[in-house]
Amino acid sequence: MKGILVRAFGEPEVMQWEELPDPVAGPGQVLVKIEAAGVNPVDTYIRSALHAKRSLPYTPGSDGAGTRMDTGERVYLTGSVTGTYAQLALCQLEQVHPLPGALSFAQGAALYVPYYTAYRALFQCGQARPGEIVLVHGASGGVGLAALQWGRAHGLRMLGTASTPAGLAAIRERGAEAFDHSQSNYLEQMPAPNLILEMLANQNLQKDLEVLAPFGRIVVVGNRGSLDFNARAAMSKEASLRGMSLFNTPAAEMSQIQAAVYAGLEAGFLSPLVGKSFPMSEAAAAHHVVLAPGALGKVVLIA
Repeated sequence: MKGILVRAFGEPEVMQWEELPDPVAGPGQVLVKIEAAGVNPVDTYIRSALHAKRSLPYTPGSDGAGTRMDTGERVYLTGSVTGTYAQLALCQLEQVHPLPGALSFAQGAALYVPYYTAYRALFQCGQARPGEIVLVHGASGGVGLAALQWGRAHGLRMLGTASTPAGLAAIRERGAEAFDHSQSNYLEQMPAPNLILEMLANQNLQKDLEVLAPFGRIVVVGNRGSLDFNARAAMSKEASLRGMSLFNTPAAEMSQIQAAVYAGLEAGFLSPLVGKSFPMSEAAAAHHVVLAPGALGKVVLIA
């Protein structure tokens, strides 16, 4: 098979499209022919050794969708043993789930990290309740749009920010109120949220505390650096601040998310938006795009 191999940490160009040995399934494992693999910001952090350092060499990727080699069933993945940026992925059986027929493989590759992260941030970490106001700060990317869909279906008033016309339109199309965060006064235009999902804490955390309602909560989903932070705003509002990582989710709570995803897909209120797709051999270009401003939906690689 062919796949991406990282032999040294660094810039996106360290990812090379190479001939790799076919993985072999052992007990409790299955091989999946990958049709599409999802690209997430965390993939870039691992590749550059900024987060969760891996042993070298390795094949990136945890999101993917394709066909089980043993049964021919269409599936999406919640992780893999060998990485999803390849034509074949070795998976534990519990990482392989039926892909509903209404979804394309590219949409299947957009399910795991975005939708599971959004659910965990909103309900398991953020404790969102019907009737509350929720701000998704940076809502036009994969996780943000997923959070808007979850929230509207659960009786939340959803606010979302973006900086491009396409991003703002995508927010409105999902039943949320859209605000242009490239404008200096955008926070003054919105009601005080009870809960904020923050995708870029190093830029926005101080602003979040200023706009947050008293006794509100902030869940940090994304961060790309440090900031000069004054905690007094948190004190005056008795605000709660919580970080989250999907990969810390206990097994019981992961099962809850998986069940909720199936219910949402069956009900029709969950529908992944694929923004840009690249041939898998061009993973380096995808890694540049996934961190660029103006995110819209999920970036995927096509095998």
